[in-house]
Amino acid sequence: MDGTIAVRRGKLYKRSYTINTSTPTTDLTVRRDAFSRRQYGSVETLTLMDDDCKSHSAGRFRIESGDLEGSDEVSSPVASPVHLENPEFQTRWYFKYFLGKLHQNYVGIDTEKDPFILSVVVTDANNHNVPQYRAVLWRKNGAKRVCLPYNPQKPQTVKGILSHFELEKFEKGPKEIFDPDIQKDILVLEEQEGSINFKFGVVYAKENQVSDEEFYSNDDPSQSFNSFSDLLGDRIKLKGWEKFKGGLDVKSNATGTESIYTVYEGHEIMFHVSTLLPHSLENKQQVERKRHIGNDIVNILFYESSSPDPQAFPQFKPCMMRSRFTHIFAVVCYNTCDRSYKLNVFSEESVPLFGPPLPSPPVFHDADEFREFLLVKLINGEKAAVNNPLFAQKRERTLEMLIKNIHQGYMMETNKLYRRAFSDVIQDAHISRKEEARRSEYLRVGQTLKVKTILKGDAPTSLVTTGLLKREPWEPQSFCMDFPHPIICGDSWGDNKLILSTENGTFIVEEGLNHRSIFDKSVPVKQLDVVEAHNLLIFRCDKGKEGKIYVYRLNDFEGEVLDKVTRGKAECRENRIEKTKGCHLYALSRQGASHLRMVVAIQKRLLLFTWKHSVAWSTWCPTVDFEIVDGFNFVRELQAFDSPQLITLIDGVRDDNQICVGYKNQFDLINEKNGDTLQLYQVEANKILRKRKIEVNLVAALDIYEDEESELLLCYNHVSHFQKLSEETSHDFDFNWNSEPSDIVCAFPYVMAFTADSIEIRLIINGNLVHAMSQPGLSLITSKCDIYFCTLAGPGGSPKEKSTEQRYTPPSSPSAKTLRPPQYIYKIPLSCLAGQMTTTDKSPMNPTPPHQSTLLAPVAQNGDRSPSNKRRSPLLRTKCIHPSGEKTASDRHDSSGSDSGISILRPGNNSSPPDSPYQQTICTLDFSHQETDLV
Repeated sequence: MDGTIAVRRGKLYKRSYTINTSTPTTDLTVRRDAFSRRQYGSVETLTLMDDDCKSHSAGRFRIESGDLEGSDEVSSPVASPVHLENPEFQTRWYFKYFLGKLHQNYVGIDTEKDPFILSVVVTDANNHNVPQYRAVLWRKNGAKRVCLPYNPQKPQTVKGILSHFELEKFEKGPKEIFDPDIQKDILVLEEQEGSINFKFGVVYAKENQVSDEEFYSNDDPSQSFNSFSDLLGDRIKLKGWEKFKGGLDVKSNATGTESIYTVYEGHEIMFHVSTLLPHSLENKQQVERKRHIGNDIVNILFYESSSPDPQAFPQFKPCMMRSRFTHIFAVVCYNTCDRSYKLNVFSEESVPLFGPPLPSPPVFHDADEFREFLLVKLINGEKAAVNNPLFAQKRERTLEMLIKNIHQGYMMETNKLYRRAFSDVIQDAHISRKEEARRSEYLRVGQTLKVKTILKGDAPTSLVTTGLLKREPWEPQSFCMDFPHPIICGDSWGDNKLILSTENGTFIVEEGLNHRSIFDKSVPVKQLDVVEAHNLLIFRCDKGKEGKIYVYRLNDFEGEVLDKVTRGKAECRENRIEKTKGCHLYALSRQGASHLRMVVAIQKRLLLFTWKHSVAWSTWCPTVDFEIVDGFNFVRELQAFDSPQLITLIDGVRDDNQICVGYKNQFDLINEKNGDTLQLYQVEANKILRKRKIEVNLVAALDIYEDEESELLLCYNHVSHFQKLSEETSHDFDFNWNSEPSDIVCAFPYVMAFTADSIEIRLIINGNLVHAMSQPGLSLITSKCDIYFCTLAGPGGSPKEKSTEQRYTPPSSPSAKTLRPPQYIYKIPLSCLAGQMTTTDKSPMNPTPPHQSTLLAPVAQNGDRSPSNKRRSPLLRTKCIHPSGEKTASDRHDSSGSDSGISILRPGNNSSPPDSPYQQTICTLDFSHQETDLV
């Protein structure tokens, strides 16, 4: 809209210049919760013509072609980073946290007479002095994991831990198994979740070929195909090969003399290349080739084209490959004209969605970048495929058999059982010599098993890789390293300011400057919001039943004179909205809406207010003088069934707005116009939780938008549930967090959970885990634009050394009271999460002022090679070169966190590893005193 409005003697006049209220930052913030599953392809029924020219169904496949026409309303998947989903070093808990450490294993039978196994350990997450319980429940339908806080004054019981898995009653109560050999059996259980290593079929296909017999008969690979094979990995001799074999013969060359092999982020990959497998002139079906490639879950079909038309692509259909086992086909077309690779992916309909989504168009000019994208896509695809019904049923039968064998094998041997009370979870006080000897043997067996697993190549080692360093989009940037007060709440103001409430008052913290006070401690701010579009600061002061809403203009806190003003309770009286007296909660409409709405909760009453001016008016007339509290117009009063614990305002079509209210164990939807209430979702609390008086903890109700359709992500306890507003049923999957979150943040393609000591990052499209990091004293401040959080972990804080006596005891929290350490505030830019990382971002790889630091170590990628083509990549991501300017060694080694129970393999020749930004900014890593639990 052109023009602006000025106020003169009570009249409005129009001026003739244009103001653009939309910026890239605000646009990105408005779209942060919008996503589309169309970015991951569409399901189509494929047909096949027989010899009589009749069409037959060839199955239903999800086709990913990078075609995004009509899908411009959401963030482009071109910007989506390339991640391994559900990385084993994050999901294989038993290997990482249990094996090689003192822990307990219980065996029991549920009410359906199915045996189960419970493993419990107390760990110190990343040596940050954050002790916590980790528990894994093994049942025939898979493993469930939960992380619970550890309190030495009130230890968890086995029965209490099982209640978090919704186990209500037992046919036979769980009993602890003391035989150390059970560790080997449980490790086998965990390995059933999927292989650490992978085998993929690679088929050389030619134009106009329409069957696998023709594909398998190709024995004259082109130079382009040989180059593609060399791009995938190294050519190795099979005879005498000692690493991952992928089902190939390494003794007599029965499956050929050579193959292609590589390691990507700790995963060994063997490629079954059709032209390297034995070829038979007599056998047209080429059974030897089909026997390997046809039994691979994922196949690559390679074509080459000399057509200058960028739209040209081979007419491949999955039905051309006759295999009941292969579920994913990655069709690669190499264009000899511009030396580019084009990729399409066909996935059987039952395979869950997996990333990364294809760029649009799906053309890669950088060969090394294409290699990384393809490998990640193939690995994620196989992980997703094993969860489809065909493989899930087989895995369930295998798990059921293994768990029954463990139950029968150990429960029958009474001399290896010892009845222990439910409350005795890892008790270590006054242990006998016999018990100490048993624990030592238990640890020895576990650590030996761990070493053998690593040497065999079956360890989940994808945490550490080789090659160039790559920044992750969630890498925090330092904002304030010395804030002295515990933070109650806060919000961001612009790009470099925060308004923070503490018990000692409310402060403005500006990056690079000293914080300044704007309210003293007589103004107890419990909730606040900065609404920049309307130049407003809104906050709630709470003192029992005297809670009220206060409103200020943001420019009341700017200027040389105002910078030094600290307001007290008396100065705030003129800025309070009297009608809100007694409120305990309020919520605002989402950023980007044309009009600001506010709902204030006073017990069961909901008061609806609207700001009298639109965003455009507030932008045109930022200095118009009127009583600020008169800006909010009271609209109506609505009634809830109970006192709300959380409120979310949902923008509807044609002003048909809704209010999502959460209380006790349910979420309701209330119409703003008429107050009609719909019970949206009810949490079914099990009998154990009710008996133990454990209430359902409602965490958040996030309004997200899938293909322009409003949807809610309802979060409670460890669960996140998708709920459509226009349908009675929701999506066919919910996902569980490992730890119970206190806050949830959605920033497509991620959804992030903040707990008291960790950040867990998953993909919103399928709930798959991509990263988790532990930090003590963690608290989310705001996620309105960029994500700000505070933690007690700052730069220069090296982990405390543990004494040898602590090897057999759970970590204890400090008993002596000390002065509270300062708060360290970090920022995760929304632009990075959305895939718009730039070289100007303040990261450990770019020059920054001395006081700035990063919280994460960049992860190295063995797929990062020197680019051979200078064209712009379709994947918007930033690689970081090693500070020395040289590549690191490409040695394969094990990755182990501080909780893994085994030391990092040290480099040879007494040489230290290359310096990393993590060492420069967090602490100095001393490899000469590396902690280990090995005896």
